[in-house]
Amino acid sequence: MSSTTTSPRELRRVAASAFAGTAMEWYDYILYGTASAVVFTHLFFPAHDLAVATMLSFATFAAGFVARPLGAVIFGHLGDRMGRRAAVVGSIILMGVSTGIIGLLPPYAAAGILAPLSLLLMRLFQGISAGGEWGGAMTLVMEHAPKHKHGIYAAIPQLGSPVATLLSTGALAIVVTLPEADFLSWGWRIPFLMAFPFLAVGLYLRYRVEESPVFKQLQATQTISKVPLVSAVRHTGGRMLLGGMAALLGGSGFFIITTFMISYGTSVLGLERQTMLNATLFGALGQIVVIIVSGRLADRFGAWKVCATGAAISAVMAFPVFALVDTGNPVLATFGVVIGMATLTIPYGPIGSLLTSIFPAQYRYSAMAVSYNVFGIIGGFLPMISQALLVANGKASWGVALLLMGVSLVSMIGAIGAGSKRVAAKRAQEDLELEAATEGNLASTGN
Repeated sequence: MSSTTTSPRELRRVAASAFAGTAMEWYDYILYGTASAVVFTHLFFPAHDLAVATMLSFATFAAGFVARPLGAVIFGHLGDRMGRRAAVVGSIILMGVSTGIIGLLPPYAAAGILAPLSLLLMRLFQGISAGGEWGGAMTLVMEHAPKHKHGIYAAIPQLGSPVATLLSTGALAIVVTLPEADFLSWGWRIPFLMAFPFLAVGLYLRYRVEESPVFKQLQATQTISKVPLVSAVRHTGGRMLLGGMAALLGGSGFFIITTFMISYGTSVLGLERQTMLNATLFGALGQIVVIIVSGRLADRFGAWKVCATGAAISAVMAFPVFALVDTGNPVLATFGVVIGMATLTIPYGPIGSLLTSIFPAQYRYSAMAVSYNVFGIIGGFLPMISQALLVANGKASWGVALLLMGVSLVSMIGAIGAGSKRVAAKRAQEDLELEAATEGNLASTGN
């Protein structure tokens, strides 16, 4: 079931809304990840042991990922029952408010244990919001877009991630130039408080978007699932597993190259904090190019082929990436981060097109959101696992490189499985059955 009624003007509006909303969501989410490496370790946890404080900071980072499946269930249910548009509006409100409040929280020195607990609570709200955002934005765009352009239109919401990286890391890179005392006192708060005006812009754009024509058709034919997630697991549980595996690298491996790498480069290799932040900015610029190219390639060769190939390239480049960073040379380290971010972005660009194609419309939002975010839990723990591997191996990076390679191979296997002829045949059969049911309902109404 695909869109046949969306005008070019409305399609551009939907795509712009998805991009802007996703950029705002990921600005908030990525900002926390970067700040957990350069700010929260020093302000929100006991400072007598830096290694322990770093682990605790990464633990609150991971908590947001644990909460994402809950958000996927909540917003997926709303999106499949009440409409895609209502769900994505709700998710953006929750994210904007919780992120803005982080900028107002007192530090550990002033509030004691309440400081990390409040930070943890806001992070959980961020996770719930993010769990519903990606699946909703992607479903809304794909159900408006023509099938022969699903690859490039799937890439548009994905552009929100690198743009958000540029905005969030860039904001921190600016305020980090303040004197240390000013930065730790009030400077770090400014990027978080920016979430409030960003929320206003995101809401304006999303309220102007029309509901998905596919969902309107489901309403008209009374084929909306009563409990979408149950139906999704019952009928497409295997595909949800494969889809989550395929999405693992782009959605989770990213945080090895950014969140962990910033901490590793500054605390172990002695690189300047500004150097590592700038490396992430250059990497985000590269991601923008890669996402657009991979989206176009997906329309030409197939989304699953691009995802599988990209994951394989990322696996091959895992050790070279860390070898470059390990030189401790600012230029080579930056080059390593850029390569790492670029390669894992190849499958990230068209992943929305791949997942949309393997789930029926009645429970597409729930199936996509849950499969993506259940596997996304792994991403939240990757910086912690990377840190543990680093400590266990005497601060040698080979264990973390091996971890990145493993994540890449899992995504490659998932993409191949999701794109198999058997899965494609099942999807085609379900479409035929749904169309037959729709025609039957229309005929009954006519009689």
